[in-house]
Amino acid sequence: MTDYVTETYNDLLVKKDGASLWITLNRPEYSNAFSDEMITNLCHVLREADWDNKIRVIILTGEGKSFCAGGDVKAMEDQTGMFAGDPEELRRRYTRGIQQIPITMEVIQTPIVAMVNGPAIGAGCDLACMCDIRIGCQYSRFGETFAKLALVPGDGGTFFLQRVVGYAKAMELSLTGRIVDPEEALSLGLLGQLVDTTELRSKTEELVNTIAANSPVAVSMIKKAIRQARTAEINAHLDLLAAYQGITQRTDDHFEGVRALKEKRKPEFKGN
Repeated sequence: MTDYVTETYNDLLVKKDGASLWITLNRPEYSNAFSDEMITNLCHVLREADWDNKIRVIILTGEGKSFCAGGDVKAMEDQTGMFAGDPEELRRRYTRGIQQIPITMEVIQTPIVAMVNGPAIGAGCDLACMCDIRIGCQYSRFGETFAKLALVPGDGGTFFLQRVVGYAKAMELSLTGRIVDPEEALSLGLLGQLVDTTELRSKTEELVNTIAANSPVAVSMIKKAIRQARTAEINAHLDLLAAYQGITQRTDDHFEGVRALKEKRKPEFKGN
């Protein structure tokens, strides 16, 4: 069986670094706008990484000066690729194409950090919002710009953006299509951290290493519980948490954490 990390992907770079997997959107000449191959490969790598017990955190970023420009405007104009066909064919292309990204992202149990190295526009903004945590720099920009092109966020932006910035602000940003600068992005929660571009990589690694140092079983279940809580009724959610707590309190990692706390040392979690 081919190792997904050593495979060569069009429009995507994949690199394992210890317990982390770095996925880089690689169409810098198009500001990392989506292509059909990028979408397919991204979903494949995310699924494979989620099954890889050695990977504790996934980092998503862009090659060059942009994080992701969203849809390829030239392909829109030429009506090619994901933008080809009549309205019904376009509908099918969306459901079988770019909408597979949010479907995949929503079932991934491994934490996903977006290192927003530049503009995240349209579907690129939505992709960043699909990630669990976002860290950026002075070149980070966010724009839910679909209305500017007489479009709707067909990739799921109406679902994800309001869960990051709230209903009223998501409505404003979506209806105006205005660009959010990094300082406002930080205040809105689009960015969890804003650092200098010279420190973006190191600060991302610091964040990732902090997450990866915790028990992967507990981290995975916390992520699942937080996501489930977005639409859950309180009693059902408490039932879920009781079940998760029952599982985690009988893991070797839990007892290692207790021992480490008593011995005043860092725990060494194994994931079991």
